[in-house]
Amino acid sequence: MNMFKTGFLMIILTGLLVLIGHLVGGPYGAGIMFVIAAGMNFLSFFFSDKIVLAMYRARRVTDRSEAPELYDVVEKEAQRARLPMPKVYIIPQDAPNAFATGRSHSHAAVAATTGILRLLSRRELEGVIAHELGHVKHRDTLISTLVATLAGAVMMLASLGRWGLMFGGGSRDDDNRGNPLGAVLAIVVLILAPIAAMLIQMWISRTREYAADEEGGVISGRPLALASALQRLEAGARHVPMDASPSTAHLFIVNPLSAGSIAGLFSTHPPTAERVARLQELAARTGMQG
Repeated sequence: MNMFKTGFLMIILTGLLVLIGHLVGGPYGAGIMFVIAAGMNFLSFFFSDKIVLAMYRARRVTDRSEAPELYDVVEKEAQRARLPMPKVYIIPQDAPNAFATGRSHSHAAVAATTGILRLLSRRELEGVIAHELGHVKHRDTLISTLVATLAGAVMMLASLGRWGLMFGGGSRDDDNRGNPLGAVLAIVVLILAPIAAMLIQMWISRTREYAADEEGGVISGRPLALASALQRLEAGARHVPMDASPSTAHLFIVNPLSAGSIAGLFSTHPPTAERVARLQELAARTGMQG
């Protein structure tokens, strides 16, 4: 059911983008936005993993000897998840965090910061990697990237549209010229569309985080170790800020942005306390401890 809702909300995001295109440029603008949305999704599908890994200067681990513990944990958890061995990367940042990316099971990558490797115990690291492989297994790495791309495009285009209306541009649709009600409706849409896009992205991201937590607890067999890791990572993220872009914050296992920032008010991550409570309930229900 959640995957059905996710697909439906992605269609809404595309519709918002086309609607704003119509408001800004009439039918021609709507067509252009539809083509742009398709193009962005195509680029995200094939190149988003390379872009985000390059953005964080992630270094690929090509030999087990370069990072034996991380490589061993990824290999072990991939086998438990019955997934192909993903590519392994290390991000040279002290902030403790990790993410997975890639368009499919066979084109996946797991990246961990140097900070997380120093902070967590072996069991906690296994829980974190299992969580990331849960994202891979559910294809969240692709879905979250497409959603973030569409939501970002809606927010950017709506902002441009508002500026256009402020300076007398408005719609290029001649039927709407000189129509005060049409202008008011356009302004309302251009204000509400970015809010709707942000809320949709938040809902999808939070839903997929809960699902990856549960899948990670099952894969590793240690839901309580994952719960402990989440608590330590949240505390670590507060003490050691990460040099991260808000556009990629949804990828990480815990929000890398400062809780005091504006972006932190609209976090794509659910509350850590609730995530921990759900993992504890999973442990009690299944008898898995960790």
